[in-house]
Amino acid sequence: MAIRTSITTMSSREFNQDTARAKRAAQKGPVFITSRGKPAYVLMSIDEYRHAEGKGMNLAEALAQPGDYSDFDFDPPPLGNGILKPVDFG
Repeated sequence: MAIRTSITTMSSREFNQDTARAKRAAQKGPVFITSRGKPAYVLMSIDEYRHAEGKGMNLAEALAQPGDYSDFDFDPPPLGNGILKPVDFG
């Protein structure tokens, strides 16, 4: 997943009047929404948010997405620590 670098700034009024533009801009990078000239909020895509949080998509979220899954990294945790136990048929 490539990190986008375009940053857009818009006022609260602009955001309220054209949310579609804000969403399009968020696909290219974070959108800073200002209130009285000062940054108050940040709008970003869910991929950018997850990257910023250091979290990826889980398998269920990835499978629910439309399109190609070839770039999805799934690293399941190793099974161990008593999770798997031999079966006693005796």
